[in-house]
Amino acid sequence: MSASDPYEVTAGVPDVSTYLRLRRIGGLSPFTEEAAEKGLAGSVFGVTAVHDGETIGMGRVIGDGGCFFQIVDIVVDPAHQGKGLGKRIMDALMRRLKEAAPTSAYVSLIADVPANRLYAQFGFRETAPRSIGMAQHIA
Repeated sequence: MSASDPYEVTAGVPDVSTYLRLRRIGGLSPFTEEAAEKGLAGSVFGVTAVHDGETIGMGRVIGDGGCFFQIVDIVVDPAHQGKGLGKRIMDALMRRLKEAAPTSAYVSLIADVPANRLYAQFGFRETAPRSIGMAQHIA
């Protein structure tokens, strides 16, 4: 962080309350505190964006650490959007993946529109029609 750049993007995952807050204000689906505790503990790695001591953005990578990695939880507080922070978060995650993941690893994500344009800048492409994403929420 510098006088010309009031934001710092660093390695790490947020604490549970910050995680839940960012998901809520960023419009992502809610999770219980119990789910967040388990999920954050299972992170392969993550990054946070900080402004004036407050975490205002995040991104994580989950997976098995060898074959499969998934980018999740890319979110920036709406009050700080439009400043390139999503791109900085993705850049930090991709740099870390290139250092840590084997060259044969499969890296995936589920892209909400219009964030798919951001992910395309990092080489992600739609998999359809060869494959399609499928999901289920456990009720």
